Amino acid sequence: MNTHSMSVLGLTSTEEDVYRHFLRNPGTPEREVHGVFPPDRGSVARAVARLRDLWLLHGDGESTWATDPGVAVPRLAEEQLDTAHRTMRQLVNTRPILRSLQRDRPGPEAAPFLPGGDAALFRLEDLRQVRAHIDQLAFNARSEVLAAEPYDALSPENIAHARHLDLRCLRRGVRVRSLVRAKALQDLRTLDYLRELHFAGASIRVADELSELILVYDRRTALVPIDARDTGRGALCTEEDGLVNSLVGLFERLWAAAADFAAPAAADSGRAARLTDTQHLVLTVMCAASKDETGAREAGMSLRTYRRHISDLLRLLGARNRAQAALLARERGWV
Repeated sequence: MNTHSMSVLGLTSTEEDVYRHFLRNPGTPEREVHGVFPPDRGSVARAVARLRDLWLLHGDGESTWATDPGVAVPRLAEEQLDTAHRTMRQLVNTRPILRSLQRDRPGPEAAPFLPGGDAALFRLEDLRQVRAHIDQLAFNARSEVLAAEPYDALSPENIAHARHLDLRCLRRGVRVRSLVRAKALQDLRTLDYLRELHFAGASIRVADELSELILVYDRRTALVPIDARDTGRGALCTEEDGLVNSLVGLFERLWAAAADFAAPAAADSGRAARLTDTQHLVLTVMCAASKDETGAREAGMSLRTYRRHISDLLRLLGARNRAQAALLARERGWV
């Protein structure tokens, strides 16, 4: 797909050509555009009329101007997203249509529609089923995971589950982009987890206001809640290109308007102070000692206890190994 084309915004090629013409030639008479394009490019008159209906052209026939792209493009994108969301809501409940069609079919009633398989859109109404499907999608992700999650805080159970999925994706080289609420940074446990993801390679941005819950895997499969006000009702899963592209477009708009997480991630000087004295000692020794036996002796503890503390520090730092842990600890100013 041509990423510069306005077709994704709902314009035909002729309408886009006419709009671009008046961008390049502001204030020119409308009649001049009729001689610019060959007749087989479609009806220029209809294109001009529709562009005026969309408020993309203004002025009169003697002096026509194109609306500024900074105004026109977001407006068209918003309309396309609204249309996609309406379509998605309408597709949620196709059972009445199916039952109506089955009544018109002679013979025994056909088997009911079941979600999954080749369905472009299906419901996951059991939260265990939602989690299992997310696990499968994360396991199979190959290029990118997009997540807009409007939570105020994560429970320890949610963090443990998400950490396993996210770090596994990052270790495989999958790009992870996460959009979170600013309020989530006020919860220390959630903030630590986001810092862990950030230092493991995830891209994170923070939005002052965020209500959309969106998960997209490899730009092929998307999940959104059945009811945005009650996520416990389950999720909708779709692989329909138009719907997935619309949700990706919505995510990109939210992403562009959000703030980078680098500042709160870097503001970690107080984090070292929250380490226990023993943890700080073990971290310092680990960065200097080449062998565990030497480190344990210098820290004044058993080898088993020393290794247990190292395991805790690796988890705390979000590091895959000790070398990475030492590097991350030095970057954060912990040692």
